[in-house]
Formats: sequence, C-alpha cells, structure tokens
Amino acid sequence: MALIHRIFGKRNKTLSDLSRQELRKEEILLAKQRDRLFAKIQKLAEQKQAIFKQGAAEKSPELRKALAMDFELKTQEQVMAARELNLRSKELMTVARLRLIKENADKGRALGRLKLTDRDVARISQWIEDDSVTQDMYRERLDMILETGAQADRDAVESAGLSEAGQELLRIWDDLDQGVVKQEQAFEQADQAARRRAERQGD
Repeated sequence: MALIHRIFGKRNKTLSDLSRQELRKEEILLAKQRDRLFAKIQKLAEQKQAIFKQGAAEKSPELRKALAMDFELKTQEQVMAARELNLRSKELMTVARLRLIKENADKGRALGRLKLTDRDVARISQWIEDDSVTQDMYRERLDMILETGAQADRDAVESAGLSEAGQELLRIWDDLDQGVVKQEQAFEQADQAARRRAERQGD
C-alpha cells in the first residue's frame, strides 16, 4: 500500500493538514525502512557471491544444482527488495518535499504548493507504486505537481533529495563501473565533491 493511503487512509487528513512534526516523524520512519532494505540487498549480494564461488569449486552435479536453485531464490529476493527500496525511496522523497514546503511556508517563503487535489494525490500514489517510474522520473513529476520549479529555492529543494555532491557521486560510481577511473581516484573525487558541498553549506 502506498504511503499516502497508509498515512491518511484512516485519519481523514489531507496532505495540507499534516504538521512539520508529523512529516518529520514519517520521514525518519521511512529512512529507517530504506536503510534496512539497503542492508538486506547488500547482504543478499554477498550471499550470492559466496554461493557462486562455492558452485564454481563444487564438482558434484547434485550439489551444483542445489546451489543454482539457492542462487535463483536469492536473486528473486534481491529483486523484490530492490522494488521495495525504490518505493520507499520515492515515499521518503515525497515526505521530505512536503516538509520542506511546509517549513518554508511557515517562514513566509514561497517554495511550492501544499493544497493538492484528489487527482494530484491519486497520481502521486500511482507513481510511487509503479516500478517503471524511476526515482529521477518521480522527482521531476512530483516537483511539477508541487510547483517547485521556477519559484523554488534550488538549494532548499536539493536538501529534500540528492545534492549536487550526491549526483556527482552517482556519476563517479558509473565511471568506476565502466573502468574510466580507479578505486582510489574515484574515492578521492567523491570525497572532494562532498567536502566542497559541506564547505558551501558552512559559509
């Protein structure tokens, strides 16, 4: 069940009615769930590597077949966890965006709109549950609905999603996957990007 139905289904509350504290509480809960899923996916990947290594060293056809079945089961579990991670990440993004808009509205700053129609809520819920809608696609669609485009404070919006340093880290990881950079060089680039971001925030 999508976040919106989970939060509001039994309380007759609209998105606009939620306080900053309620949004922050849900944000913390979703972050914990996302982190648990991330750890689970990592553990499954490690288990699959161990199974593959064991199968490569095993000569018994029967044992290899059993290990192959175990590998497939772990893969299915990994795919399901990845889908749930995508969903939780989109939910977390939604709550973070709404909290940011609420905080800025309380400060008298126009960052977006909180008054969402039933149609808006239905579309957001559908996008959250749709596996084909990636996090990047969802971010663009959500920002369009919340009207956080031209009127948005870009730095404030970034705090509810990936910062420039975070985007740079994703690019570095892609370069690492393709063999463009070495591990030590990639880490140094990522560290420098994160440090630049931290220094700008401290100014």
